[in-house]
Amino acid sequence: MTDTPLHNLTRFEGSRLFKKFLTVLLVIGIGFFAWEMTQNAHRAWANFLINYFYWLSIALFGLFFAALQHITGSHWSVTVRRVAESFIAYLPVSLGLFVVLLFGLPHLYEWTHPHVMETDPILKLKTGYLNTPFFIIRHAGLYILCFVLGGKLVQNSLRQDKENNAHLTVANSRLSAPFLLLFAILYTLAAVDLMMSLAPHWFSTIFGVYCWAGLMYSGLAMLALWVIVLRKKGILSDWVSENHLHDIGKLMFAFLVFWGYIAFSQYMLIWYANLPEETPYLILRTQGPYQPISLALMLGKFVIPFFLLVSRPAKRNQGWLAFCALWFLIAQWLDVYWMVIPAFFEKPVFGMVEIGIFLGFGALFLWSVGTFLRRVNAVAIHDPRIKSALHHHQ
Repeated sequence: MTDTPLHNLTRFEGSRLFKKFLTVLLVIGIGFFAWEMTQNAHRAWANFLINYFYWLSIALFGLFFAALQHITGSHWSVTVRRVAESFIAYLPVSLGLFVVLLFGLPHLYEWTHPHVMETDPILKLKTGYLNTPFFIIRHAGLYILCFVLGGKLVQNSLRQDKENNAHLTVANSRLSAPFLLLFAILYTLAAVDLMMSLAPHWFSTIFGVYCWAGLMYSGLAMLALWVIVLRKKGILSDWVSENHLHDIGKLMFAFLVFWGYIAFSQYMLIWYANLPEETPYLILRTQGPYQPISLALMLGKFVIPFFLLVSRPAKRNQGWLAFCALWFLIAQWLDVYWMVIPAFFEKPVFGMVEIGIFLGFGALFLWSVGTFLRRVNAVAIHDPRIKSALHHHQ
C-alpha cells in the first residue's frame, strides 16, 4: 500500500434512508416488547435480557480490543482501531437500558424474591452476594470503569488527531494495564450476575471465560463488518488492505477455536464430575426440547464456521469475510438465547417477538456507532505507528 495523504480521509455519512430504516427497526423493537409485556412478561423480559447482554458485550469488546492493541504496541491494527473505539458510543444507551432492565429483575431472577431466599437453604447462604443493591453496585462498577478509564483511552486517541502528540500513545499504553485487569474482573461479575444467576443453584468456575470468549467471537465479527462497510464506502479503502482483513479474519478464527475449547472444557468438567448441583443446567439444555439448539450451536458456532474460515483466501476475500461475520453474530445470539430461555420455558419459544426486539436493540447500536463515526475520523491519523500500519504485509 502506498503512502496515504492524511487529507484523503473522509468521514462516515449514513444516508437518510438508512436513518429512517433504523428508526423503523427501533419502533418495531419497542412495539414488540410493549405488546409482549401484555401477553407474557417473562418472555418480554427474557428477550430484553438476551439482547441487553448480547449488544453490551459487543460494545465492551471495542474498548477491550483498543486497550489490548495499546498495551501490546500493535502496529497492524492502527488503521482499524478507531472503528473498535467507536463501539463506546453505545455504552450510554446501554446504561439507560440497564435502568430499564432493573424493572424486570423480579421477572428474571428468583433471588430477588425475599420469600424464596428465606425458604431455600442453599440460596439463603448466597444472600450476601445475590441481592439487588449489590447487583446494581457491581454492574455500575463496570460502567464506571468503561466511562472513566475506557473513555480516557478513546479521548486520548481523538486528541491525538488534533494535537499530533506521540505521548498520548504512551499514556494509553499505561492506562490499558489497569483497565484490562479491572475489566476482566468486572465483566466476569456481570456475566455471572446477568446470565449465571438465572439458575442461582448452579455454578461454573469457567463461565466468565466462556462469556468472554463469546464477547471476542461477536465483537471481532462486528469489527470486520464495520471495517468492510467503511472500506466499500471508500472511507477506509486507502487505509485498510487485504492484509488487515486477513489479520481480523485470523483473530476471528482464533477465537472461534478458543470458544470451542472453552465450551467443551465446561461441558466435559461438569459431565466428568457428575455433581448434582452442576449437571441440571446442562441436562436441561442438551436433552429434550433444547437438544436441537445444543446441536445447532456445536455445528453452527464451531464446526461449520471452522471450515468456512479456515483457508487463507477466505480471510482475505471481503465479501466472504462479511458473510462469515454475519454467521458469527447470529451464532453468538443463539448462544445467549440458549443460556437464557431454558430458565423460563420448558421448550424453545421463537417468533416475531424475538426477531423484533433483536432488531430494535441492533438499531440502537448501529445508530450510536454511526453517529460517533460521523463526528470523528475513522482512522487514528496521527498515531506514531500509522505508517507501519499502512505498509503492513503478510
